Amino acid sequence: MKLLAFESSCERASVALSLDGEIDVRWLEGHANHSEHMLHLVRSLLADAGLGVGVLDAVAFGTGPGAFTGLRLACGLAQGLALGAGLGVIPVCSLAALAAQSPLPHALAATDARMGEVYHGRYRVAHGMVTELSAPACCVPEALPCPEGEWFGLGSAFAAYREALAPVRTALAGCDSLAVPTAEAVARLAAACGEAGIVPAERAAPLYVRDKVALTVAERLARGNRA
Repeated sequence: MKLLAFESSCERASVALSLDGEIDVRWLEGHANHSEHMLHLVRSLLADAGLGVGVLDAVAFGTGPGAFTGLRLACGLAQGLALGAGLGVIPVCSLAALAAQSPLPHALAATDARMGEVYHGRYRVAHGMVTELSAPACCVPEALPCPEGEWFGLGSAFAAYREALAPVRTALAGCDSLAVPTAEAVARLAAACGEAGIVPAERAAPLYVRDKVALTVAERLARGNRA
């Protein structure tokens, strides 16, 4: 498949062009919230490959969960390009894209959700496929379920909440707190889904998991923070 993929759910955004398994990735440092920079990367990728959007099979994007602005950016760009070229889109969970980088078959993906919370999900990773074992969820670090067995942890939550997640980290077989969801992983998972994963562009939507962008004064006080 020929795919263009976006991932901007975290601090580092990326765009990837996948041509039948050969993937070219471009990273965006410090501009994850600016669509003009993402579009520049898209134009650069397509120009270097000598292709137009219309020859693609679909446009893939990381749906989240993650930073709300980043999720809307990836979704909006994917949807806009797909609609303009008459293509469909392939939504890929950002936590699954993170889990895809696990060196072990079982992955616990956990990212910093801000507001003293983490986004998390459990996945099985095998033969280029990532199978969801638990739906993406959001909780305070202390409530993150501790896995039993040989699991590998990935994501910014393990750095942001080092002390609170110490019991979980100790139970893991390994952990990479610097790993982030990537457009390359989104492209590979989208290609693995194939045509079955394509949905109409107008159905593209971010996966927020939670609907709050800030805590109330009372909630901050309850968590021991200053109002």
